[in-house]
Amino acid sequence: MKKRAYKVLEEEETLCCCEYVNRLGERSHVVACCCDCEDLDDACDRRRTLPALVILSTFSSSTNSRFMKREPQKPESLSHVAEVFTDRIRVPWLWGGARKVDLSIIPPLILLPVLLHLAAFHFLLGMAILIALPGLVLWYYYFTHRKKGQTLFFLSLALFSLAYMYYLFITNVLPRGDVSLVQLAVVTVGVILTLVALVHTKRGPGIVRPNKEAVHSTVTYYSPQADRDPVINGGRQDVTMTVANRVGWSEHAGVELKESSQRNWCPVCRVVRPPRAGHCRICGVCVLRLDHHCVWINSCVGQVNHRSFLLTLVLFLLTSLYGISLVLQSVCPNQHLLTALLYCPGVYDQYSSALCFTCAWYSGIVTCGLLHLLVVQVINVSYNVTEREARIALRDKTARRAYWGLVVDTGVYSRGFRGNWAEFMTMGEKLNPPFPVPTELVALLEVDVQEKYKNE
Repeated sequence: MKKRAYKVLEEEETLCCCEYVNRLGERSHVVACCCDCEDLDDACDRRRTLPALVILSTFSSSTNSRFMKREPQKPESLSHVAEVFTDRIRVPWLWGGARKVDLSIIPPLILLPVLLHLAAFHFLLGMAILIALPGLVLWYYYFTHRKKGQTLFFLSLALFSLAYMYYLFITNVLPRGDVSLVQLAVVTVGVILTLVALVHTKRGPGIVRPNKEAVHSTVTYYSPQADRDPVINGGRQDVTMTVANRVGWSEHAGVELKESSQRNWCPVCRVVRPPRAGHCRICGVCVLRLDHHCVWINSCVGQVNHRSFLLTLVLFLLTSLYGISLVLQSVCPNQHLLTALLYCPGVYDQYSSALCFTCAWYSGIVTCGLLHLLVVQVINVSYNVTEREARIALRDKTARRAYWGLVVDTGVYSRGFRGNWAEFMTMGEKLNPPFPVPTELVALLEVDVQEKYKNE
């Protein structure tokens, strides 16, 4: 009989560099990744006979047995196999045991260099690849966005694109002798500042926390919560019970939330959200002044990191435009800078020049996409509207659109151009602004929360 109970490690037990706690809360070792394939057998829903020694052989034998019997594959079988497989891909780490490797970071590391080098062989091949590459990225974006799941694919693509373009600039453009040390220093400083701004943006968007004055008690339970990762803390999660929480969970209480509280109440995070805050279904948290979830940084953009997000875009665009101009001046010295991307005769006669020209085109495509994002962000800040608010207002037909949809004015929070930018530049990083709890929520019945979780 398969064990499904969570086994939480004692605090005094420490993990060596090759040990880790798997998705069931059990202690495991990286060497055991090819052993104990019961999870894969159950995921493929076949009767276990002899234990498999290799993951791939188990998966193939399980699926083949179903194909041989002409039995339909269950839709969840592949997802269960993927969960087991990704949980066992670990790298040894000195602190805290082996770390999990997200497989979504690997495709950009392989596909980007291969596609760019193939595109450098001929201009027709380059046109086909540079047209198909954005389409492939957009398809993967809509595929993952529909599943509402986090992925490191886009962050890996962004970081690797920046690093790989800089590497090619050093190895292919700099030896040509057309770039001075001062220009190289400007590009290097731009890359470093972009990464620093990105790290600051990744520090967090500003998560809505329960009001300390409304905290009633703290409960520890061992079952996964909706929209949360069940592997956190080995299956254990601590939930802070607030006055509003207990109303949300109490089925016997005769007190109902006010209309305003119901509108701002988050049933997932169990908190009353302050104005302009929103719940992100991808991150599973409520964010102060939520603008949108950006897949390129794998994080939400909110009150705390919105300014650093815009700074990251500006630094990247300036660095990218300057780098593209240097590359075009080097590989197309006889052409005007504005027309070099469209007409550069003889650039495909030498492979290194063709590779630099192809990378300039790729960087130009990325720059155009991020420039559009920056323009939309600047317009939204000028009208004091977030991307989330604009989307809701357009859905409810309560906003005014102009300039092909670039301008969306809700007219709710706008204080004029100068006032909107002053508010944006000075909005504080206080994570919990005061938000009154309705007095009606104080009269509550005693509810046994632990029994509630057992029943669930």
